[in-house]
Amino acid sequence: MAESTAPLRCLVVDDDPLAIQIVENCISNTPFLHHVASCENALAAAEMLRQQSIDLLFLDVEMPLMSGLDLLRTLQNPPLVVLITSKKGYAVEAFEHDVLDYVVKPISYARFLKAAQKALETVELSRTPDATAIETPPNAEFTFVKVDSRLVKVLFEDVRYVEALGDYVHIVTGQSKLIVYSTMRAVEEKFPAALFARVHRSFIVNLKRVQTIEDNTVILDNKHIPIGQTYLREVFQRLNKF
Repeated sequence: MAESTAPLRCLVVDDDPLAIQIVENCISNTPFLHHVASCENALAAAEMLRQQSIDLLFLDVEMPLMSGLDLLRTLQNPPLVVLITSKKGYAVEAFEHDVLDYVVKPISYARFLKAAQKALETVELSRTPDATAIETPPNAEFTFVKVDSRLVKVLFEDVRYVEALGDYVHIVTGQSKLIVYSTMRAVEEKFPAALFARVHRSFIVNLKRVQTIEDNTVILDNKHIPIGQTYLREVFQRLNKF
């Protein structure tokens, strides 16, 4: 970790005191993490997130009154999230919420560290100029992205869609497919919200390029892109404005 990078501020949310203690111990043994607080229910966590700046949320899925997934649905700008649960069955639904990682109990430090390192890499990527290349001015018609060691100009109107693939995104235009080391969150911040919409945890589309919607699938340039359940309402509202 670079010396200039501050430790990631962590919030632990779990209704099991023993699980909280385990995660807190893991955090204390990880130099680039800082434990801010722990909560035993989602309601207390929601209040804490309003009061504190949190970089990384370790969140239990199964809690009474309000589950971890319910909490995520209420957050407009959630921090990075590592879900923690005793069941693997939540994995598909969890990643619909664009969580960073999914750790199954009992938690080993090795598995915890892997999730924490992923969080650190994501934050450092967002902080470095290489992550977003050059800041896009308001009302700009283009931006620059870094492809290998080159800065490539991208006209927004030429972009069909953006697809997440591991630690990279593919920006697909009418002429090319650019492979960029970045996150979908960074792309959302860089591309104009009036023109682009997140339709799935792995896809952002140019709304002007959408030709058809069929069976919760966006079709553009013969590419069939699924619409995630959590994005359905917003996508239809956005398209109705065009």
